Amino acid sequence: METNTTWDVIVVGGGPAGMIAAGKAAENGAHVLLVEKNESLGKKLLITGGGRCNVTNSEFDIRKFLERFKDDGKFLFSTFSQHSNKDSLDFFHKRGMETKVENELRTFPVSNRSQSVLDVLVQYMREGGVEVLSNSPVTGIAVEDKQVMGVTLKGKKVLHAKKVIIATGGASAPHTGSTGDGFAWLKEIGHTIITPTPSLVPIAIKDKWIESLAGISLTDIKISVFQNSKKQFFKKGKILFTHVGVSGPTILNMSRDIGDLLKYGPVTIYLDILPSEDNGTLNTKLQELFKEHDKKKFRNAITNLVPTKLAPIIVDLSLIDPEKECNSVTREERIRLINLLKGIPMEADCLLGADKAIITSGGVLLDEVDFKTMSSRLFPNLYLVGDILNIDRPSGGFSLQLCWSTGYVAGKSASESL
Repeated sequence: METNTTWDVIVVGGGPAGMIAAGKAAENGAHVLLVEKNESLGKKLLITGGGRCNVTNSEFDIRKFLERFKDDGKFLFSTFSQHSNKDSLDFFHKRGMETKVENELRTFPVSNRSQSVLDVLVQYMREGGVEVLSNSPVTGIAVEDKQVMGVTLKGKKVLHAKKVIIATGGASAPHTGSTGDGFAWLKEIGHTIITPTPSLVPIAIKDKWIESLAGISLTDIKISVFQNSKKQFFKKGKILFTHVGVSGPTILNMSRDIGDLLKYGPVTIYLDILPSEDNGTLNTKLQELFKEHDKKKFRNAITNLVPTKLAPIIVDLSLIDPEKECNSVTREERIRLINLLKGIPMEADCLLGADKAIITSGGVLLDEVDFKTMSSRLFPNLYLVGDILNIDRPSGGFSLQLCWSTGYVAGKSASESL
């Protein structure tokens, strides 16, 4: 690495937003240095989507896509008009990484490996001549006469640059290096930081039976959230049981709202594992089941209706004698069983911490960013991308697409304005 130089662009953070920003700036002819505190790039990227990497979401109607960002979506139209999710897919496809679309338009590499995504980004930077300085923690942003001059490394060495792009991520999964460092630097130089809180995070459940279902997932179920005996909201989708609670895409997307409710009192989550059956249809189905298996024990017969791993839980919660023969199950017991199948209750305990969160909410106040260029309104030669921004987004490829779009625009803008 050149030591006595002023770089055209310095990018801080070797995650998805940082790598695509560095690659784009270099592609446009800029002399680019990427500074990463870990020994290798893309540490957090490699664990996304369970190691499969939900690279984007294939909803190509940009208005519908940005609606998923709620009120924050209005800030992103200019950014996404310059680099959309379709543009991201074209970027990866042209570089030999094919993708596939799964449930809810979630899009993954055909290889099912996050490494495929990282390989493309590393090669993109290599082609542009991006220099990478790893194992180098940044401690702050160097400012002089209200202009960003570069970044300060541990040991107070200053790396000088005409443009600086901050891509340090949020504060989720701190073991990957995503510890919210950038928030402190930006606050120190005058930016307003909305305090980060865990978002898209698994939920701990008080009921002990959860432990026996660890690793089991249920698809196409209805998940309803109640407080004070009143339904607050519901979603349909997939749930994954863990040793301490529940996770999975649908739960992650409900977690922030559940966390808000928990501030005001107990929250109960009900699982309708047969949402396509109404109570009357289910009653008929159970009567037929018990008639067909009239001499069979209840605990054995119920496996014909619910997943085998879930059956013992249903038996326990139904309060029906597991040894009772089906022809002896009373109408009252059957109705109680129907109500249980349409709403297995779980008492929410809390949201798990930032170490388990997929992303954190919070970050730089959006009014302080020019989304046409991703530059700071306080320092025009400073660019802010990805999870450093106070943008709430759902699970399903939206977080990485935010990185691709903001990173691309920042790299393009920083290099074109040199």
